[in-house]
Amino acid sequence: MRLFAAWGPLLLCLAACSASPPGRLETAVATAVKHHLTVRDAERPNPLAATSASIRRGQEDFSHYCVVCHGLDGHATGVPFAAALDPPVPDLGSAAVQAYSDGQLHWILKNGLAPSGMPAGRDLLNDGELWRIVLFLRHLPPAGSLGEPAVYGGSPP
Repeated sequence: MRLFAAWGPLLLCLAACSASPPGRLETAVATAVKHHLTVRDAERPNPLAATSASIRRGQEDFSHYCVVCHGLDGHATGVPFAAALDPPVPDLGSAAVQAYSDGQLHWILKNGLAPSGMPAGRDLLNDGELWRIVLFLRHLPPAGSLGEPAVYGGSPP
């Protein structure tokens, strides 16, 4: 009984709490922190030229490592859990993702982005693969145009 007397009011307050999606201000602050404080290398340019061959190789590199979460096209097409995660798997063609510089995208691919669930690729991908994936991210095909990942029962068109 003494335990409830001491902790009861706190437990009742916690039980009444509910989580809600972040508002515009919270989202703006979190985005600004990521773009200007946490994600580094904003000024680092991509050393690779955006040729059709390098973009195609970037798509191939992407298909080996990234499709399970981001789909074949980078828009999370055919990924059944993409919207259910918190935060949801982002559409890599979205304005929020495309606002990162090439250097920042490279940094995210290499180091991950906690607590979003984006893992670090530094032990899986070499620097050339990382930069080619950045090129592919800058030249994503339209959503749904590549079909759904085979791992989820889809097949490319």
